[in-house]
Amino acid sequence: MENNESTDAERLLRRKLDLLVRTGVVLMESNADSARIFRNMQRAEAYLGLPEENVHIYLNYNIIMVNLSDSEHSFSKYQRCKKHCVEYSIISKVSKMLWTAISEDWSLDKYEEELNSLANIKKNYTHWQIAAAAGFACGGFCIQFGCDWTAFFYASLAAMLGFRLKMFLGEKKMNAYVGIGISAFVATLLAWLSTFISLTPAISSVVPSFMVTSTPWHPLMACMLFIVPGVPLINFVSDMLSDYVQVGLTRAMTTLLTVLAMAFGIALAIQVCGIDNFVKDLSMTPHHSYISYAVAAAISAMGFSTIYNTPRRILPVLAIGGIIAVCTRNFVNLGPSTGNIGLDWGPIVGSFIGSALISLIATKSAHWHHIPHQVIAIPCVIPMVPGVLMYRSLFAFIDMQGVVGELTVAFNYAVHAGLIILFIAAGVAIPNIFVRRMIQPKRKQKLINMIKERRIKHGEMVDLSEM
Repeated sequence: MENNESTDAERLLRRKLDLLVRTGVVLMESNADSARIFRNMQRAEAYLGLPEENVHIYLNYNIIMVNLSDSEHSFSKYQRCKKHCVEYSIISKVSKMLWTAISEDWSLDKYEEELNSLANIKKNYTHWQIAAAAGFACGGFCIQFGCDWTAFFYASLAAMLGFRLKMFLGEKKMNAYVGIGISAFVATLLAWLSTFISLTPAISSVVPSFMVTSTPWHPLMACMLFIVPGVPLINFVSDMLSDYVQVGLTRAMTTLLTVLAMAFGIALAIQVCGIDNFVKDLSMTPHHSYISYAVAAAISAMGFSTIYNTPRRILPVLAIGGIIAVCTRNFVNLGPSTGNIGLDWGPIVGSFIGSALISLIATKSAHWHHIPHQVIAIPCVIPMVPGVLMYRSLFAFIDMQGVVGELTVAFNYAVHAGLIILFIAAGVAIPNIFVRRMIQPKRKQKLINMIKERRIKHGEMVDLSEM
């Protein structure tokens, strides 16, 4: 009889460890940052009644491992992460599910049922809705780079078709990086074809005037920015600052490979089409009104959020957040030296302050809207990505002819673009880290109180001495 009881207790323990590991895998596969994954696994551990002092959690980008041990016993469970895609709805639901499971005293069957349902979670948008939103998001980028509203629609159309192609190739199980390269090539090719409408007199003279743009080359800079891996990049910075170095470095390498695949597709299109280095002559100084930039930022923030399957109810919040981030960046960046109103502190400082401000707002509003911080902050800062600098760097590398100083120019653009992106990521991550450390003790105490109530009701839920 004692052996049977011991076997049942061991079987129950292994089931709990399995549920704990699966919780972490779901979050890692949805591209949650490591600190959030660890916090949620600690809550799951508390709900499952596992003694905190005996639980050891190991996070890796491709595998999650858990060990429960004392001086006499050791039980381990690990599971591989099969995919990695940004799913903000799942991240939000897991966080809510854990608090509900503790407060409502769910059974293990109920918890497992809810966890299983996340694998078949309903998409908030159809494929073409996502493609259209991604297209308009890239069009919003185009406005940030200085195009007119006609070019906005050309950039949007090219990006929409390119993104739909990327989704189609993913459904056909094509290698992710090959799909990115092909999508970038096709989107750039379509944007190049749109230039003929405005630059060919025989065509521009017969089409309606609203189809002719004064900025025909700008769509080529924005049409493939749906590929830019903003979430992994920001998570990389957050992981490094939170001491999850191994996961952070893996995310950084994934980001680099994505950017290289995108650059290959763009470079191939440039060579095939014989496109000249037009981007070196494009002004980087914004000349639209703040209202135009605000509208474009709202479109981009909402558009990119649909790619991440963000809940519909939060879209207006993201639109406002995008406006705050971009307008703050422009005010800090611009000034009298560029004929604008602002502090004139440059794009790096401007990008950092804009992203840090929206991160602080997201940290507070996350509790109002019952949604994780990164679901609000990351889509709002993506419209600040320095596309012109990225393109100038790419063109400089492609057009090298062995002239002295060419490499310096190319690296100068690359370093400036990299610094801006890095400071955007740091601006999102740093306020969240510091604010989280301030509020964490209160949330920890709330969790302890809830667990005490469960233990009063159920007693010690896992006792290794029974094994």
